[in-house]
Amino acid sequence: MKIAILGAGNMGLSFSKSFLKYELIKPENLHLITRNESKFSKIAEEFPKSTISIFDDVEELNADLIIIAVKPQDFQHVAENFRFQLKENQMVLSIMAGIKIEKIQKLLHHPLVVRAMPNSPTLLGMGITGYTSAEGISFSQLINIERLLNSTGRSVYLENEELLDAVTALSGSGPAYFYYIVDAMIKAGVEMGIDENLSKLFVQQTMLGAYHLINNSDKSLEELIKDVASKGGTTEAALKTFNENNLKEILTDGILNAEKRAKELNG
Repeated sequence: MKIAILGAGNMGLSFSKSFLKYELIKPENLHLITRNESKFSKIAEEFPKSTISIFDDVEELNADLIIIAVKPQDFQHVAENFRFQLKENQMVLSIMAGIKIEKIQKLLHHPLVVRAMPNSPTLLGMGITGYTSAEGISFSQLINIERLLNSTGRSVYLENEELLDAVTALSGSGPAYFYYIVDAMIKAGVEMGIDENLSKLFVQQTMLGAYHLINNSDKSLEELIKDVASKGGTTEAALKTFNENNLKEILTDGILNAEKRAKELNG
């Protein structure tokens, strides 16, 4: 399989590294296309056997699969300024937030579109990607796409494209919510007199341990919370403050606003 990635930013490059790591494609069958000339030499160093191009120089795409990894706000401009024509049998995989299949098909004048929403842990092969497809995509074509997506972590096929905006808000943006909470916890540790690096260690290891408990316990989240929050204890005091300030509602509202923004990106 030959793959071209249009938009060699963080996500496009992390996908490329996963494909090569698991030998799903040969380096010489990878074509990375960037709009940013200043990044050209760095990308060329990281992918010495692959083809690296500037967007404006590409007049033909010799690829079975074209991955669109540009910012959603830039997509219309990019689509209107292609110097190449998509061929009838070429597949398109979009990893742009918010842009619906119908709009991608219209702007590219091309029917074979799969839309996916990965998240940043794909950088470590620990991501999760929700994806869906246009009508006319065969089962075998979808299986090939799934193999590629699974090299970056896990993938889930969704029949209903509308759910991809919710996936964008939940898992696509989700890592930033955890970073936000972890940052607040580290700063609380510093305020209590703990050295910043030590506070970071305590919080990171606590997060890691909590993740494994969630994964390995038969208990519900409510039961796990009760296990830590004994009557009249320190955890109960913290949770009381969170509840009085409607922290759960604030987090839910933020995630719903992320979904709203994903829908707005389609225009």
